[in-house]
This record gives sequence, structure tokens and C-alpha cells, in this order.
Amino acid sequence: MIKKRLVGVVTVKDGWAVQSMGYQRHLPMGKPEVVIENLDRWGADEILVQCIDRTRQDLGPDLKLLERISRKGLSTPLIYVGGIRSVAEGVAAVQAGAERIGVDTLLRDHPRTAAALAEPLGAQALIAVLPLAITEGTLGWLDHRNGQSTPIGAEVAAVLKAGALSEALVVDWRHEGKLEGFDTRLLDRFPIAGMPLIAFGGLCDADQLRAVLERPNVVAAGVGNFLSYREHAVQHFKQQLLGLPLRPATYAAPSWA
Repeated sequence: MIKKRLVGVVTVKDGWAVQSMGYQRHLPMGKPEVVIENLDRWGADEILVQCIDRTRQDLGPDLKLLERISRKGLSTPLIYVGGIRSVAEGVAAVQAGAERIGVDTLLRDHPRTAAALAEPLGAQALIAVLPLAITEGTLGWLDHRNGQSTPIGAEVAAVLKAGALSEALVVDWRHEGKLEGFDTRLLDRFPIAGMPLIAFGGLCDADQLRAVLERPNVVAAGVGNFLSYREHAVQHFKQQLLGLPLRPATYAAPSWA
């Protein structure tokens, strides 16, 4: 039985896939649908697309991007994150091609609205996106709009405890795109006991991936930039992670071959 997942993360800014370093520096990679198609044929268990500029520009989800991705006929489940401001926009993102959606700002500003997404979509389609860091011993949730970190509030914690969202994406934003490695203290101090977690940020080698995936509360690990350095990176990681309950590595030739 497959219990763990390797998630390919594609960061999108201004309509282009980018390599991101701590969400501060970005290097262009190309069209996101091409990067996504590669992850699909290389055997990623899920693909997470995070459009990091939609909320700041108050643009809503990038439905046109989702529609272009949908036309690729991917076999890999797609998670979409970025710009969702309402139940209607969350539903629209799924209708445009996302199997699941992640919410960050909506969960922070309007936790009841985020929870209300479970009525039309189901909790299994919803992921809490939490960029976290520990500063002077305190766990803080980063607000990308102003650069300020605050504790996870009681109302948000209540929504998560109630199970309105099925998983939480724990983003180590300080190490995202860097070689330092994921801060596992974020998993240790996550305040909602028993909630399934996806670890992302700074995971760049098999030893780091194994360390987080072996944790019972971690159901998936996300890798972004480091899947772009070699063509068969997904297969390479999975070969080094033998013994974990991951789907076997696969390879499909590109559609133009």
C-alpha cells in the first residue's frame, strides 16, 4: 500500500516557472506547463503548482494556467496554490483542472471561509499551506504580504483540528530553494496533533527526504528546484529511497519523441 508521496513543486511568478530561493530571489526556468509535463512523465506522485504573486496582486487563481495544464492530459494528481479568495474561486480552480487546492492567506484572514470549501469539494481536496519558521524559540506563520510572522491563531487551529482540511503543507520558507536542509523542528512543534503533514523547503538529497518521510505524521515530501537539475531526478530520488512505501519510479518518453 502506498502511504508516502514525493511531490514535485513548481513555483510560478509572472506566468513563468522559476527557481526560487527563500521566496526572495527567482531565476526563470520556462513555461510552467512544460516543467509540469516533465514531472508527470518522470513519475512524481503529485505535482504542486504554487503561483506566488497572485495574492499580492489580488488576481485570484490562475485559471488560464490550470486550463493549459489540464489540456496536457496529465496522469499525476495536481495541487494548486495561489490567489484563492473565496469558496467560488476554490471551486473554479478545481473545475479548471486541479484535483486539490491549498489555502494560505484565505485560511489566515477568513478561516471559516476556508473551512466552508469542504462543503462543495470535500476535506480531502483541501490543504492548509503554512510557511513556518522558528524565531527565538517561537513558531511563527509568515504572512508573505507584509513579511511578518505570527503564531497560528486559535480560530485557525480550531478549523484544522476539526478536519475541514485534510493535510497541511509545512513550508520551511527560510530554507526553500537552498541547500541547508529542512528544519525538522517545524514538524516537531506543529500544534495540531495527528494532522497529516507535507514537508517542503530545502529538501535536496535522499537522506533529508528519508529523514522526514520516516516520520509517522509526514505523508509526503515536496521538492522544487532540486528536481530541475537533472532529467531523471524523480527516479534518482526514488531509487535512493527504497524501503519506503513510495510508488515506484517510472519514465515516459516526451510526447514529441
